[in-house]
Amino acid sequence: MTAVLVPLVVLLPMLGAATALILGRHRRAQMAVGISVLAAVTGIAAVLLVAVDTSGPAVVYLGAWDAPWGITLVVDRLSAIMLVISAIMLLVVLVYSVGQGIADRHRETPVSIFHPSYLILSAGVFNAFIAGDLFNLYVGFEILLAASYVLLTLGGTGERIRSGVTYIITSLVSSLFFLSAIALIYGATGTANIAQLSVRLAELPQDVQLILHLLLLVAFGIKAAVFPLSFWLPDSYPTAPAPVTAVFAGLLTKVGVYAIIRTETVLFTESDLSTLLIVIGGLTMLIGILGALTQADIKRLLSFTLVSHIGYMIFGIGLSSVIGLTATIYYVVHHITVQTALFLTTGLIERFGGATSITRLAGLAKASPLLAVLFFIPAMNLGGIPPFSGFLGKAGLFIAGAQGTTADASGPAGGGAPGPVWLIWVVIAAGAATSLITLYALTRFWNMAFWRGREELEGYESVLLGSVLEAPEGATVTATRTTPVLMVVATASLVAVTVCLTVFAGPLYDLAGRAAEGLSDPSVYVSIVFPEGVR
Repeated sequence: MTAVLVPLVVLLPMLGAATALILGRHRRAQMAVGISVLAAVTGIAAVLLVAVDTSGPAVVYLGAWDAPWGITLVVDRLSAIMLVISAIMLLVVLVYSVGQGIADRHRETPVSIFHPSYLILSAGVFNAFIAGDLFNLYVGFEILLAASYVLLTLGGTGERIRSGVTYIITSLVSSLFFLSAIALIYGATGTANIAQLSVRLAELPQDVQLILHLLLLVAFGIKAAVFPLSFWLPDSYPTAPAPVTAVFAGLLTKVGVYAIIRTETVLFTESDLSTLLIVIGGLTMLIGILGALTQADIKRLLSFTLVSHIGYMIFGIGLSSVIGLTATIYYVVHHITVQTALFLTTGLIERFGGATSITRLAGLAKASPLLAVLFFIPAMNLGGIPPFSGFLGKAGLFIAGAQGTTADASGPAGGGAPGPVWLIWVVIAAGAATSLITLYALTRFWNMAFWRGREELEGYESVLLGSVLEAPEGATVTATRTTPVLMVVATASLVAVTVCLTVFAGPLYDLAGRAAEGLSDPSVYVSIVFPEGVR
């Protein structure tokens, strides 16, 4: 029964996209199709998570072609966790976009284009999480990227087109690296099946392994926006409509992180780049958050914090230990929900206050206490204030790093040592500093936009008075006090999910631990796909 459900997480969104495209003249029907499909996928993903957690991973050989000849779909605990949290997030953001579209008469997100593209993007994301071979993973990336090009440029404004060009060029470069790596790997091993590659790559000379390893890391590093490959993100995401920005910021970079986890724990167990990953993680934290300090616009500020917090995940992967992977998986789930919630709240701020810059916002806490709460909770969570999940995830990563400096560390998950002791402590210190700076940057925006009175604005006419002001990019924004109920409900629901990550941190952390245990031994993944042994 479980095997039947696995292909549906990709098939349903694809069929939904085709149906939505056919129903282009029927907006309500398109909305119903989109929400129904993602609700169904969320339910299927939850069933798969329970099934693989209790009965073991599920493997599907499409067309009855056994691996490695056919397409193999694999759902283990990590895949199932990513499916559940991404389906929930995609569903909530879609409800948010429906509310925004109804209120704006679909000027920002034209239904005939938005819903099919959104469902195709969802199919690409889900396909990437269950792909059992590198080429199918590449196909998943290309599906979501093709849809993201459309979503990023919705509205056709000059600013969005310029940002879209940057994003498209960067994505194409990443895809070129990925496809080149697949070609070289296939030429060297004769297969693209991930389980089979786990065995055959280890038989290659170390220098060949290193080249192939680095090629994949560069490809996935661009997609995950790690330093120094993150230059494109802050200029690409903030210009898109709020729902699109929320999806891109919360989810798409995590697909790259997921691919890096698979690379380090299954493919290249004999090629140790732990030290490099730890260094990259630390630099990504610091460079990203220092960029956030210079931003007055909350969208750009959040884009830079997005980059910086990817560094925590790369650091956890670089530790190459079960406890490090456990904290990383938990932190990935935390960051998807919190970052998405913050961008959705930013959309409400822009709608209610007419701007997103601290130079033009004031008095929001008094004008809308609910909006203040919806921003405050995920902001404190991202800043790592106890007892929120952000604090728990960072504490887990720091503890994993500290244990990695001792002789009795929990053991390698990918076969390599975690790196020099001094380096790990330096990155832990960088992580602590990044958390404090994140808290400072978000608190500064909170104080200026929510606590400050409108009379304190110097040189600006308060946008809360309904005036039209010139935006920094040359566009105009108009304040409004009407906020659709669906947008508020969707945002509040996701904020509630972030709180649940704290309330149910124990069971969720245990689940992440079981997922990390499954990743600690690559032979487990191999035996799932090839129960009778690799041929």
